[in-house]
Amino acid sequence: MTPTAARVGRDGRLTLRFERRGSRTVVARCGYTLPLQVLAPLALDDPAAVVSVLNPTGGLVGGDTLALDVEVAPGAHACLTTPSATKVYRATSCPARQDVTLRVAAGARLEWVPDHTIPFAGAAFRQTLTAHVAEGAALVLVDAFAAGRVARGETWEFALLESALGIDDARGRLLHDRFRLRAGGLQGLGVTEGRPYFATVAVVADAGVERFAARVREVAAAGATVGVGLLPRRGAVVRCLASDAPALVSAISRVWNAARGEVLALPPVDLRKS
Repeated sequence: MTPTAARVGRDGRLTLRFERRGSRTVVARCGYTLPLQVLAPLALDDPAAVVSVLNPTGGLVGGDTLALDVEVAPGAHACLTTPSATKVYRATSCPARQDVTLRVAAGARLEWVPDHTIPFAGAAFRQTLTAHVAEGAALVLVDAFAAGRVARGETWEFALLESALGIDDARGRLLHDRFRLRAGGLQGLGVTEGRPYFATVAVVADAGVERFAARVREVAAAGATVGVGLLPRRGAVVRCLASDAPALVSAISRVWNAARGEVLALPPVDLRKS
């Protein structure tokens, strides 16, 4: 569908398909409309095809809509990230929205590891993350946020922050997780306990999940608290609370490295963002 002139640069669409070609994973199909864009896969010493998704406009404003559809074919391995944190600016009307659909075929692997989202004062943002993980596939997914521009004293001053995560397989639902925060809502003990950076990491696989959970229980990251629980089958979910952005990044990195080691049987990957 061709957007109207008024919606150009407001309705971003991205479609990616990864396939296995010999010993390598390649981007077999890629299509996008601004404000979504992808960079060419990084040439790293890693079996995954590492692709960065970016918004060249600098951030989202109220009324923007993003839709991302990612398919990883049998035997392929993709790692998707972002070059930096996603900024959501003040909304004067309806919220900005992002809908992500991930499909991981049998024998495929997907690592969805974007940097955290920062809602500015007055921002409104709704997100859905939906993943289907076939038997024999593996998924590592990160959903991370700041409670605002903390250094500027804008903590918890956004108008709306909502994220819904759903993961299923051929046998049904594996995980449904959702939060909805509004300005002036609950804060303090039992919410984030004074730590304005928070993340959820979900891992789904057919092997290594219990070892991953055991390793995460031993994770120590300065300025961060990490907890983990096993799903009824095939997976684990991790919660991270952090006092600042470096602590959040460090905690997520340690959890991701644990998933790579125990579930994917791979060493850490350097995404070369610094």
